[in-house]
Amino acid sequence: MSAVNDTKLNSVVFLLTGIPGQEDVRLWISIPFCLVYVISILGNSVILFIIKTDPSLHEPMYIFLSMLAVTALGISIATIPTILGVFLFNSRKISLDACLAQLFFIPLLQCTESFILLLMAFDRFIAIRNPLRYASILTLPRVAKMGLVAVIRAMVIILPLPFLLKRFQYCRANVLSHSYCVHREVMNMACSDITVNSIYGLFTKLLTMGLDSLLIFLSYVMILKTVLSIASHEECLRALNTCISHLCAILLFYTPDLGLAIIHRFANSSSPLLRIILSYISLLVPPLMNPIVYSVKSKHLRARIIRVVFGPPIPSCTLTSKMT
Repeated sequence: MSAVNDTKLNSVVFLLTGIPGQEDVRLWISIPFCLVYVISILGNSVILFIIKTDPSLHEPMYIFLSMLAVTALGISIATIPTILGVFLFNSRKISLDACLAQLFFIPLLQCTESFILLLMAFDRFIAIRNPLRYASILTLPRVAKMGLVAVIRAMVIILPLPFLLKRFQYCRANVLSHSYCVHREVMNMACSDITVNSIYGLFTKLLTMGLDSLLIFLSYVMILKTVLSIASHEECLRALNTCISHLCAILLFYTPDLGLAIIHRFANSSSPLLRIILSYISLLVPPLMNPIVYSVKSKHLRARIIRVVFGPPIPSCTLTSKMT
């Protein structure tokens, strides 16, 4: 009997869905998805390459940015096979094991990214509050340990999710409403009592993004309090200017997820299309925009990117000699 149950469990197949009602134009819809992935992968790869090869960028802020780029690349790699598979090749089938792997890695990377954004808020607070002790407080070994803590925390919190889902039998409609696996949807396909999964899913959200966003908010309250105590108006603006990139990254990461949470909890009658679009935005826009936001605000990073992409500038004396 156990062997029969194991066979039934391992043969479970889910059907992924692109954008409902837009099946006839799925190839056209795949074009922006392909562009988003290409720009995200190239942008974050360039950021990683520049930070790794330029010793002057081996500072806490840029090390945290490189961690952010790694999580962005991970999310892209975890979602490319199913999202582009659905839109480009209409490949909708996904096995239970592959689905569980995807719904483990995506939350794991998002949880890690959330903690890294919290670390970056702490970095900005130390830089503004104690600029003279900044280098001694945030040493590179200490920053590396913080990154390791981010990964371990995410692993401990997210690891139970696939195991909690693996124990179920699935006998309901197996059509998912996204082109990637989401814990909430797979959980609702089960034939058993899902109370534990539902409570633990809410617990993971509160313990990760909920707690992180609260601590980030408190960090910026402290930053604002410190900045307002600065006598010089110019120094005050200069200090706030160093936080703009990080604030943009926070808004890009938390706003879509907050919108999804509100819709799921309080607006059950909302359009399913709105939920799906918001889920794609929360998944794909932060990896796309973070390299752009940080390269626009950091002159040094922007100059290095231009040099890598277009090559070093030709000295004026060389141009003059060629013209003569």
